[in-house]
Amino acid sequence: MTTPYRIGVDIGGTFTDFALLDERSGGIVVHKQLTTPADPSLSVLDGIDQLLAKAGVAIDAVSGIVHGMTLVTNAVLERRGARTGMLVTRGFRDVLDIGMERRYDLFDLRLRFAAPLVPRAWRAEIDERLTWEGAVATPLDAAQVRAAVGKLVREHEIEAIAICFLNSYVDARHEHAAAAIVREAFPKLHTSCSADIVPFMREYERFTTTTVNAYTQPVLDRYLARIEEGLAARHYAGTFHVMTSSGGVVTNALARRFPVRLIESGPAAGILMTGFLGRLSGETHLLGFDMGGTTAKGSLLANGVPLKRYDVEVARVHDFKAGSGLLLRLPVIDLIEIGAGGGSLAELDERGLVRVGPRSAGADPGPACYARGGTQPTLTDADLTIGCLDAGFFLGGAMRLDPALASSAIADTIGAPLGMDTARAAWGIHEIINEDCARAFRTHAAELGFDHRQCTMVAFGGAGPTHAARIARKLRIKRVIFPLGAGVFSALGLLVSPLAFETMRSHRRSLATLDGADFDAIFAPLVAQASAVLLAAGVPAADIRITRSLDMRFAGQGHDVEVTPPAAATAAILAELPALFKAAYARRYSPIMPTAGIEIAAWKVEALGPRPHIAADYKLVQAGGGGPAQKGTRRLYAAESGSYIDCPVFDRYALKAGDTMQGPALIEENESTSVIGSHDRLKVDARLNLIVEIGGAET
Repeated sequence: MTTPYRIGVDIGGTFTDFALLDERSGGIVVHKQLTTPADPSLSVLDGIDQLLAKAGVAIDAVSGIVHGMTLVTNAVLERRGARTGMLVTRGFRDVLDIGMERRYDLFDLRLRFAAPLVPRAWRAEIDERLTWEGAVATPLDAAQVRAAVGKLVREHEIEAIAICFLNSYVDARHEHAAAAIVREAFPKLHTSCSADIVPFMREYERFTTTTVNAYTQPVLDRYLARIEEGLAARHYAGTFHVMTSSGGVVTNALARRFPVRLIESGPAAGILMTGFLGRLSGETHLLGFDMGGTTAKGSLLANGVPLKRYDVEVARVHDFKAGSGLLLRLPVIDLIEIGAGGGSLAELDERGLVRVGPRSAGADPGPACYARGGTQPTLTDADLTIGCLDAGFFLGGAMRLDPALASSAIADTIGAPLGMDTARAAWGIHEIINEDCARAFRTHAAELGFDHRQCTMVAFGGAGPTHAARIARKLRIKRVIFPLGAGVFSALGLLVSPLAFETMRSHRRSLATLDGADFDAIFAPLVAQASAVLLAAGVPAADIRITRSLDMRFAGQGHDVEVTPPAAATAAILAELPALFKAAYARRYSPIMPTAGIEIAAWKVEALGPRPHIAADYKLVQAGGGGPAQKGTRRLYAAESGSYIDCPVFDRYALKAGDTMQGPALIEENESTSVIGSHDRLKVDARLNLIVEIGGAET
């Protein structure tokens, strides 16, 4: 019998993280290496080889691989997707350009928006039309479809096409008929129908989401094909699943069909692991904080469950302002993203003030201290200069940093122009990122009506533990958990993510006219669709859990409130829905209720498979750790005095359950360094997580 090993692989903008779990013992072996931006599959396959070699495990002993990635997001951000065409109902060619007709900055006369992924010349109008009730007003012209697509292929060499017809969310017959024509005439063309991607009644969100799916489908298809070929060459025979943005995993085949669902794929895994850790620790309200090499993300969890939303904006073009990007409609874990990571570039703005991010040095060339050709200072250069990082112990010593290059870049770009010594300039870079993160999290929590001060922060990612305590103090958060394996925490999260699929349908119904038969009949096809995905992946029907939810509003309103019906008979659900909706409305908006009737705008179903097993006492299988806990001291910049102090440095792998210490302290592990402030107190819990109580006022 083969040992039940599973692997999690998470690609980031700078590093790719790996985790190998032995389900029998709970032992975990981890690995981290630079991403290969030109072809991320190279770092994935090479990293799997190195991980297995480190663990002494053959690939035929691995039963499953789960992959999280930023490939789809990066393809949209960097405009590296496929040449994509579009078929639309006549008269709706300009929906992508009209957008929401919403100005995100009323006083900016040079307002810019993200350009559509499909240029206007690559959109073809088709004579067809369904009414809002699904009746045929204008039949589909098959010959016109064939001619229009042929012209797009000849003149623009498109690789993919998005089919977006009016009212297809009510009835998909015309979109599916057009897709069949395209596949027969042009079998190599990737085809996406809006009714399959997002059957949602608002055209702009439906059109943008479908074009992103079509635009990224060939890119993802080629990437996953390279991964499959590489694994086959290694004689891998286990399963291969991909993480989605909503917190579940899907089969490789489904990921290829719905690449848009992989937006924010990797970060979602770390937030799921945050919830898992919270349940083990008895923490109910959490702030998951992930800072890697390119970005920082945060997510709020209530009762150990991440908050979820059904829209996300990508490719913002104006200072990361909401409204300046492409609005997508799909289920995602609610994340706030800041352009702050180890590779964030520091520079002087037009006012002569220091700005850090959102531009990043990435993996190539990387920060100046990587000695790979980078010349601009980054957050990593600053953290190295002020003593947070050990130049000889980066990635456990596998990669050496150059302190002289870091100091020179900071002095030339920031210090000298501002007449400031290098240490103070480096501290300024470090502190600007801390303040940016704290301000973003504070605003996000306020928008959600969530008291972040009652949260426990869970800090992870390669750079997260270096900044978390300082950010928590700014947020008035009293406790921070630095989890075991913090530097590869998202890769661990992939190992606790269940198979899941979520679907929805726009269907407006007045609650007053809805009876039990209608209620069940509308939900039935959605339940069948979501369940079929898991059944096809091999999940037994008895193990599938179904969650239903509704988007509800007062008639005439344009914004919805999500309500989860109770697990009860249909008659009881209908009786409770008005009260449940009004309670949710009061929490979100106001206890003062309009007098209009209540209606349901959208119906949503999520099918969940069993949660993969991971032992509550999981542990890292790490060489070393047998020596003294304190490795020595290092010069660390102290802002309070404006000078360096001798700070004790500890080997995390040598710390034992029950150990305590008073800050300041630096706790080193191979993939990250935890910085403990001078007023903070640390205790190692029974699972070897570092629990830090934040003390003192912000300085």
